[in-house]
Amino acid sequence: MTRARRPGRPPAATGRLVGRGAELDRLTRLCRAAPLVTVTGVGGVGKTRLALRAAAELEPAFPDGVWWVELSPVEDAASVPYAIAEALPLVDQTRRPMPEVLTGYLAPRDLLLVLDTCEHLAGACARVAGELLAAAPGLRILATSRRPLGPPGERVVVLDPLFVPDAAAVPAPGAPGEDAVTLLAERARAADPEFRITAANRADAVRLCRRLDGLPLAIELAAARLGELPVGELADRLADRFALLGDGGTAVPDADPPWHRSLRTAIGWSHELCGPAERLLWARLSVFPGEFDAAAARAVCADARLPAERVDAALESLERNSILLCRPAADGPRFRQLDTLREYGRSWLRLLGEEGAVRRRHHDHYLALARRFDAAWHGPGQIAAMERVRLEMHNVRAALEHGLAEPERHHAALDLAGRLVFLWIAHAPKEGAHHLDRALAGRSGPSPERARALWSRAWLAIVLNEPAEAASRTAECRRLAAWLGDEEAAAYALSMDGAHQALFGDPARAADALCEAADRHRGRPDRTAGLLTALIVLSTALLRLGDVAGAIGTLEEARALSERHGEEWLRSYCDLYQVKPELAAGRPDAAERRALAALAAKVRIHDTLGVVLAIDALAGTAVALGDAGRGARLLGATRVLAEDAGIGLRGLAELRVATAEGEARAVLGDGAYDAAFQQGRALDRDGAVAYALRRRPHPEYP
Repeated sequence: MTRARRPGRPPAATGRLVGRGAELDRLTRLCRAAPLVTVTGVGGVGKTRLALRAAAELEPAFPDGVWWVELSPVEDAASVPYAIAEALPLVDQTRRPMPEVLTGYLAPRDLLLVLDTCEHLAGACARVAGELLAAAPGLRILATSRRPLGPPGERVVVLDPLFVPDAAAVPAPGAPGEDAVTLLAERARAADPEFRITAANRADAVRLCRRLDGLPLAIELAAARLGELPVGELADRLADRFALLGDGGTAVPDADPPWHRSLRTAIGWSHELCGPAERLLWARLSVFPGEFDAAAARAVCADARLPAERVDAALESLERNSILLCRPAADGPRFRQLDTLREYGRSWLRLLGEEGAVRRRHHDHYLALARRFDAAWHGPGQIAAMERVRLEMHNVRAALEHGLAEPERHHAALDLAGRLVFLWIAHAPKEGAHHLDRALAGRSGPSPERARALWSRAWLAIVLNEPAEAASRTAECRRLAAWLGDEEAAAYALSMDGAHQALFGDPARAADALCEAADRHRGRPDRTAGLLTALIVLSTALLRLGDVAGAIGTLEEARALSERHGEEWLRSYCDLYQVKPELAAGRPDAAERRALAALAAKVRIHDTLGVVLAIDALAGTAVALGDAGRGARLLGATRVLAEDAGIGLRGLAELRVATAEGEARAVLGDGAYDAAFQQGRALDRDGAVAYALRRRPHPEYP
């Protein structure tokens, strides 16, 4: 039976790719044959748009998909592997370094990895690409960068500006050689739906495109103004500005190639045509590395010079003139700037002397978001709060970088990293450990922020199977909590010590520590996560001690507390942890109900590890209920979902029903078991979840 296809997730292209047929053909041919292909060219030449089109055409050639990694918002070279891991459907909860995790995950796969906007991280991208390609023979990497990355074997596709025709010729727009004029016409219709290239204006359109040297971004910026000016007048004004600027105008980065002078002209002229509020907002928005919404723009960019009530109108104006891109979203429109335009804005922000102040406001805004997330995590708004933070992760990472770069704001960076502990645990434990390690390594005196970061890091160490790290961070947290008189940190330190012992050491010692931790957390009625964690892990210690009834009773208490507060994430773990004691008590029906509830919640929360563990638990309950075929198929689905997410099932023995495979084989026999197992492996994620939840039967074996 064939394995289900695992599609990638390249983003949707914005606008039609005009021309570029020869470049696209060459690029797709090279990507099929060469391990690393880099599209190079100046800013604004269309590298990303070409890569998007190539990715769409190449997708059928790669059984494991095409995966897009946006590197423009990444500032720290050490974060490149984490950005790649985030783009992939990868969940890793081991102590291995992230580059090793990536090589292990990619080694058996045939996929295309697209690294977009590498120039500011060229060295790190070259190193990571070299490591991955050496370990993964089926891997292909397509990169976009203003310059080649440089590793051996790299093939380079240089993307030149669009061809500009001779003004004397009069072919129809869209004909071969008319790409620059065609782009101008298409983009102009966004500003003026009636705009057309005619015999009367064609010479002016060609003159305008030639003045801009066929550079797509420059043409698009000019086209945005054709709703205000005729094409001839626009060409005249740009010619005047070009003469005025000469070589002394404000430059943008990478201004060496001759056509970049044209881009500078177009951007500078667009900047001049903006009003004072739009120009100031353009500069201040440059601190956002990726998408943002209007509320964030107001919070970060508004002050006495730019009142908040003027920001929305300025955003609309910048979008209308192609300085900002906008996409609709459930909570309102999301904006972003192209890299070249953001760099231009940042150069002005520095000239204005405002970069430090605006970066601090950006940091404070996302620290406030992290604090709201932490508060909402303990009640019914936790899933919405998590999705909100995940949507803003580029900004959160940038805020962390800003905080770590300024010694006087180190406590704020510690606070930001620590407030996101539940996000790190649920979705990105290794990345969370990376950020917390950096924050804790800096100079910071004793503070509640440091204490929280310590127990957060200890918790992640337990999740990542790092017993020595867990013990070390817990011990430091305990000492600091005692010195500060921080009751919350002291209770969490006890919970972490108990969890460490429950999973790696003495279950009796674990039970004592966790009972004390639970008592301390009960004295803090405003916080539920600490108490729930202590109770859930206590059930594991009790089960290891043979106290099945005590384990079930503890989990029932935790579930009731979760329901009372509207908490869902830890409640799903209550259900998951209860499967084994219910089976031990001889109640497979109750065990299946718990596993089904856990899976439904894990799907809602987008908890990939939890989905895998819940389907695995349902395999165990199916076997216990006498349906060995269903159990074998669910075990097959568990295996392939774990492989696709990079999850090592061997390290999760405490949560798995260890006897399921052996019992299913004994009932079915090796041949029938293997056939059913392969049927489960052939399911994609949605099919596996639907089958596990009994929402639809298996197509061959109900």
